[in-house]
Amino acid sequence: MPPVAKKVPVERTHHGDTVIDEYAWLTNKDDPDTIAYLEAENAFTSEATAHLKDLQESIFKEIKGRTLETDLSVPTRKGAWWYFGRTVEGKQYGIQCRLPVTSDTPPELKPGEVLEGEQVMLDGNELAGESAFFSIGTSAVSPDGSMLAYSTDYSGGERFTLRFKNLATGELLADEIPEIFYGGTWSADGSTFFYTTIDETWRPYRVHRHKLGTSPDADTLVYQEDDERFWVGVGLTRSERYLVLSASSKITSEMRILDAATPDGEFQVVRPRATGVEYGLDHAGDRFLILHNENAENFEIAWAPLDAPGEWTPFVPHRADTRLLDVDAFATHAVVHFRREGQTGIRILPHGQEPYEIEFPEPIYDAGPGGNPEFGTDRLRLGYTSMVTPSSVYDYVLATRELVLLKQKPVLGGYDPDDYEQFREWATADDGTRIPVSIVVRKDSPRPTRTLLYGYGSYETSVDPYFSVARLSLLDRGFAFAIAHVRGGGEMGRRWYEDGKLAQKKNTFTDFVAVARHLRSKGWSDRIVARGGSAGGLLMGAVANLAPEEFTAVVAEVPFVDALNTILDPSLPLTVIEWDEWGDPLHNSDVYAYMKSYSPYENVDGRPYPPILAITSLNDTRVLYHEPAKWVARLRATARGGPFLLKTEMGAGHGGRSGRYDAWREEAFVLAWIIGVTS
Repeated sequence: MPPVAKKVPVERTHHGDTVIDEYAWLTNKDDPDTIAYLEAENAFTSEATAHLKDLQESIFKEIKGRTLETDLSVPTRKGAWWYFGRTVEGKQYGIQCRLPVTSDTPPELKPGEVLEGEQVMLDGNELAGESAFFSIGTSAVSPDGSMLAYSTDYSGGERFTLRFKNLATGELLADEIPEIFYGGTWSADGSTFFYTTIDETWRPYRVHRHKLGTSPDADTLVYQEDDERFWVGVGLTRSERYLVLSASSKITSEMRILDAATPDGEFQVVRPRATGVEYGLDHAGDRFLILHNENAENFEIAWAPLDAPGEWTPFVPHRADTRLLDVDAFATHAVVHFRREGQTGIRILPHGQEPYEIEFPEPIYDAGPGGNPEFGTDRLRLGYTSMVTPSSVYDYVLATRELVLLKQKPVLGGYDPDDYEQFREWATADDGTRIPVSIVVRKDSPRPTRTLLYGYGSYETSVDPYFSVARLSLLDRGFAFAIAHVRGGGEMGRRWYEDGKLAQKKNTFTDFVAVARHLRSKGWSDRIVARGGSAGGLLMGAVANLAPEEFTAVVAEVPFVDALNTILDPSLPLTVIEWDEWGDPLHNSDVYAYMKSYSPYENVDGRPYPPILAITSLNDTRVLYHEPAKWVARLRATARGGPFLLKTEMGAGHGGRSGRYDAWREEAFVLAWIIGVTS
């Protein structure tokens, strides 16, 4: 029998609306009853999926068998070293390595072969030890290549401890700084490291300066952001000439710069923040390049003098059909990453020559600049993938305009891309908007077939076509896999995002339902499983309420399903920052009413629901574990249908289990459930 959560009525009143929340007690992580309930749910889920154990093991072996376990990445040059990563069969975590430069072309490395002079900088397996969870938050080599700054997390709570390693001797310095955030950067001379710390709501709000060899207690607070809507970060331009301190909300940004050779100096504002204006910059020799959206919805690029970075002169104009994503400055050229009609692209701007775009061979794909740390280079490293092409690394040779394939992720077991085909289709939403859909299927699969439909649709995050080894276990069993590129994401430009947030948020949900109906009407599918995570988990909960009859089952991973209660509470992690994305229901009655009308937890009713699998992590700091726990408790008490399953990782964070074998087992568990529930 499934667990039955106790009901403890808690009254909440906002804007004259009184709500009784029977499961608010689950927010108390320190309550033994909460842990006991989560463990009972885990036991029930294990029992309910026991018949799938053999299938889970088969899928795990398929993922493992298709993966070259002992492998390495393509080396990337920085200064006097080639940097690359290794994985070793049987080991959970990657190993960061480097090799001295002896040639201008990347060295030919073989998996398992160690070359003379190769140096291991960080071995994640040694650092992890016996810990059930392990993550690296920062890994930054000093500009001269002599020092490594790195940070580690052993709980999944995304609070890291920063350490420093002398790469020449292997010695760890005594300097150790706890409770820092992701990222950080070096000064030009490697004497100083800048890092960020978080407040009680998990917001990175302070930038600190640490001088190597001194006590962290003596670290200088460089900047503090008091506006709760803004995050801070710090980095170094590719030229290593300037330190860049950023303060950004969801809709506004403000940059400060400092000569990286004078780390004790004061950061200077590039241009004061103006609500709704976002900008970033890179150093391009005698000028800055500025990517911004001032009077340019899809962004444009300007240049600015080094001594007056706030004075912007147009360089690459705004286009209504092209969203500019990023601009990277190099000594002899600039590179623009963009998207147009749901596709990513790369544009080269050579100094003194006409700009042009790189051509790619497939009709749908994802391409973008890769690791390019060298300012003075005649090649562009880029990444490429599609739904049938494994992740690939290319060098684009600027002089010849030639794409040179350096490595394609091996897929063992006889994978042949010609056995599969990918499609771009367009569904029609309720308001007539055309919604792009990416689909991949085996050529010999019968239609209609079972379909796994994935969606996200928030924060202007695009889910572009990508290859997945694990997905082959579905495709080879006759499934189709589809991505619904719904509004709220960024696939079709900034307007696509604006039309799926705040008071337009419901477009995200109705778009997804429209895609499901399109797949049925076009003969693609007779059984559709919906899957999404985090804000995509909100999408899953919303469509389960909106059109439960359209879905055979739903998988919601770390799902943001108690959205209204979370966004009402400014003491919770990230809430105030999120008001620019969802609205402020605490102070605005219209926002409150609108969010209440779609928040999944608020709208569970007595209709039949499809089977639902919710997966969460106890130490998640982004979407707290209690959201899916409350949601499943209410579904089980109120709704018909199901079953409703909750699986909680008791020692992980937002990304789930950290080791690669553990992650494969988790994916095998989900895929086995999808196969089982549609059989």
